[in-house]
Amino acid sequence: MTRDRATAEGTERAAGIEVKPVAGHIGAEITGVDLAARLDDAVIAAIRAAVLRWKVVFFRDQRLDHAGHVAFARRFGSLVVLPRRGKASPPDFPEVETTADRLELGGRFGMDHDEWLRRRRHTLLRGWHCDHGARVDPPAATILRAETVPPYGGDTTWSNLAAAYAGLSAPMREFVSGLRAEHRLGVGYQPRPGDDAYVRHLLDHQVATLHPLVRVHPETGERILCVNGYYVEQIADLSRAESQALLDLLLDQAVRPEYTVRFRWEPGSVAFWDNRATIHLAPSDNAHLDHPRIMHRVMVAGEVPVGVDGKESEPIVGSETGRW
Repeated sequence: MTRDRATAEGTERAAGIEVKPVAGHIGAEITGVDLAARLDDAVIAAIRAAVLRWKVVFFRDQRLDHAGHVAFARRFGSLVVLPRRGKASPPDFPEVETTADRLELGGRFGMDHDEWLRRRRHTLLRGWHCDHGARVDPPAATILRAETVPPYGGDTTWSNLAAAYAGLSAPMREFVSGLRAEHRLGVGYQPRPGDDAYVRHLLDHQVATLHPLVRVHPETGERILCVNGYYVEQIADLSRAESQALLDLLLDQAVRPEYTVRFRWEPGSVAFWDNRATIHLAPSDNAHLDHPRIMHRVMVAGEVPVGVDGKESEPIVGSETGRW
């Protein structure tokens, strides 16, 4: 990012906007921009540079509607159109996926949202994920907009996977850079006793890919620790016991507090993150509250990850490049 001026507080100014870091390794708040306006190329370039540098950036008090949300996201690449979306999503904007918490599963598969959340996060690290990480070409970025949020609770947390990789010891960095891991949809879900309709649904819609354990970022060249709690099944060529021990170590490393940032949502807030270099944790502290939380998500299409050895990820089942 070309810096016009950096203050003692760390705020950077470029193309008329201000980028103020909010944590040591990840996260910055951007001010001085109306995302609903027709932004010139210099502003878009400054926002892109901030996302690459800080991994997730935040905007407040935006007045985006669905059309404006889609138009802004298109400035950063082709957009993902999901073949299946939740029933709260707007029918006239196929790029927009609306998540309305209790509406997501709402009685489907024989369980309510609270039970689904408990089974999805039955261990401390299971909820951490990148968006659609089991695909061969996960989205490059996600832009999430808040419409309605609870008066308290409901924060989202992100972690910087480039910083997590750099924080490993040199021998460990060298070791994990040569490994690959299977990422599979639903491995982070704890089945119900007996017949489980959701497990049957997952098996019928299986998605799995062999990703490098360390990927090279296509724009920054950084090495990214490609782990998460929700999709990673097994490190290839290791025994189950070896794989589990190493994954536990790497996940603990990936979400160390110093590599994370937590964001307090308000109506009109927008978070824009690099899905290739982060994992995030959606909130679970608002499930018992009688307050709605309605968010709208648009994703920028991504590329097939490439490992340190120059080899691309390999699809196992359920996805192919560019087809959703």
